[in-house]
Amino acid sequence: MTKTFPAVFPHRDAMSRPLRIALFSGNYDCVRDGANRALNRLVAFLLDHAGAEVRIYSPTAPQKAFASVGDVVSVRSACIPGRPEYRLALGFTQAARQDFDAFAPDVVHLSAPDILGRQAQKYARAAGIPVVASLHTRFETYLDYYRLGILRRPVENYLARFYGDADHILAPTPPIRAELAAQFGWDKVSIWSRGVDRAIFAPARRSEAFREHLGHAPDDIVPLFFGRLVLEKGLGVFADAVAALRERGHIVRPMVIGEGPARDWLARRLPNVTFLGFLDGRELGEAVASADILVNPSVTEAFGNVNLEAMASGLAVVSADVDSASALIDHGRTGLLVPPQDPQAYAAAAASLIDNPARRQMLGKAASVAADRYRWDAILADVACAYERLAGRDPALHYAKVA
Repeated sequence: MTKTFPAVFPHRDAMSRPLRIALFSGNYDCVRDGANRALNRLVAFLLDHAGAEVRIYSPTAPQKAFASVGDVVSVRSACIPGRPEYRLALGFTQAARQDFDAFAPDVVHLSAPDILGRQAQKYARAAGIPVVASLHTRFETYLDYYRLGILRRPVENYLARFYGDADHILAPTPPIRAELAAQFGWDKVSIWSRGVDRAIFAPARRSEAFREHLGHAPDDIVPLFFGRLVLEKGLGVFADAVAALRERGHIVRPMVIGEGPARDWLARRLPNVTFLGFLDGRELGEAVASADILVNPSVTEAFGNVNLEAMASGLAVVSADVDSASALIDHGRTGLLVPPQDPQAYAAAAASLIDNPARRQMLGKAASVAADRYRWDAILADVACAYERLAGRDPALHYAKVA
């Protein structure tokens, strides 16, 4: 029988000092995306349930993108030209190193392969502090969207050095774990999956009143794009897929949830779209569940929170067939996977679901059931166990195993 760790840690022995984690992030609360939301959930779990102490080192913005969790030490940074919402850390400065030394962490967690993460990695290894690196985004895929493919090999080589120099790697899905294990060995890589908040994302959140407010009739099929509005999320493929769907005779007005610098670009490229901007909490859950088909052409995610949240909401999902999606979606049973860069394939898949309501509903119901496997507390406890082992502690001394 498989053993798992419970969500809440039992009381530590009074003689056992709380585990100290130094977390290095590229944009911990500057940008509201899936990676940063996952990091904030992890910090909240460590503080509230694991009895750990956490210090976050990250660029900060004059105004947070969302209410973050934990003690954030601001590091020197600069805005990225053309992308003011992102900040680029300028390195592990002396002030940050002094704070780090005073904090005296047991484990260093690097969540971004930027200059801050790389310099912190070298500093920690020189000090004999174990380093864990987590993979959140396939940065090498960004280059194709900005016509920088010539840099792909150097970037891949740099990422190999970065993850290779970590003591342990947290991969988001089994396919990516296998990919990294082929390079660095199975013992060095474990899985940090993601969870879904079923209080927010559920079929029951669907609202006919919300759809009516947006001008949709009960029988309208509403495609959904859900994510940051940046080119690397596949906005061009999405626009072309909707255009192809319309050319097939389907009258659809997509719903777009998210914000970003490419919003105006998408509005010009794809007319007759409802832009809802950033949504959160129950408002977000209602909007997602009130759509019908998620069309997700992004290939940059390492996990695919958007797919999971749409699945939990009971939507039929048409997604790029990449590792992050295939780890979540059982093609033909809980969603449909299509060639990533083929707008006609997305259009054909969506059209098949519009023409066959029973199949669309079947996929959505099966997807929602499958999403139940992704529970945040158990997933985050696995990360805490990895920290314990890296720090030379036996997780069994701090967790009670249950069946």
